[in-house]
Parts: sequence; structure tokens; C-alpha cells
Amino acid sequence: MAGPKAPNGDDRSPGVATPDGDVATETEKKVKRPHLYKVLLHNDDYTTMEFVVDVLRTVFHHSESEAVNIMLHVHRRGVGVAGIFSYEIAESKANKVMRMAREHEYPLRCSVEPEE
Repeated sequence: MAGPKAPNGDDRSPGVATPDGDVATETEKKVKRPHLYKVLLHNDDYTTMEFVVDVLRTVFHHSESEAVNIMLHVHRRGVGVAGIFSYEIAESKANKVMRMAREHEYPLRCSVEPEE
């Protein structure tokens, strides 16, 4: 039984013949990278700088100097990126920050938005 003819007239199927006579073809599958989301910290007049540095170190695993730099950016600009993650991780970290802030009675706000 002959298979379909290729456009060039060749009646062999494209691909590689396996030992039992079947033809194995390769299909290229492209794996999409997950969309990434920024976790943002928002400045306020009550949350201490030390608490924000502690949050950046414990929740986002930044070094002391990175945490201080991010905290100063948030303080001066009003908002800053604490980290960039997949959606589930970003939401989890934002919720943890908000929970920590409430436990310490700080109004620190944390939000998640898509990275552009």
C-alpha cells in the first residue's frame, strides 16, 4: 500500500523510517514562557524604612544593600519593584507582604501588575 505522494513526486513519506517500517516524524513544539508580573511596593507616611528592608530581605530574598536601594527608591519615587515572578508566585508574595504589614500594624501596600 503506497502512501500519499510528496509534492516533488517522491512517494516516500518525509521523516525517518523506524526498524518496523513506520515513519517517525519530528514535530517542533514551542513552549511559551509564562507571563511575568511585577510585585510593587507603595510608599506611605507610616511604615518604617526598617520594616520595608526586612520585608525585602525575608519575602523577596534581597541582600541588605539591594533591599536598602529598593526601599530608598520606593521612598523617593512612591513605588518600586520588589521582584518579578510568575503570576501565582507574585500573588503569593504580595499576600505575604500585606499579611506581615497588618500583623505589624503598618499600612504598607503591595500590588501586582503585568510586566511589559
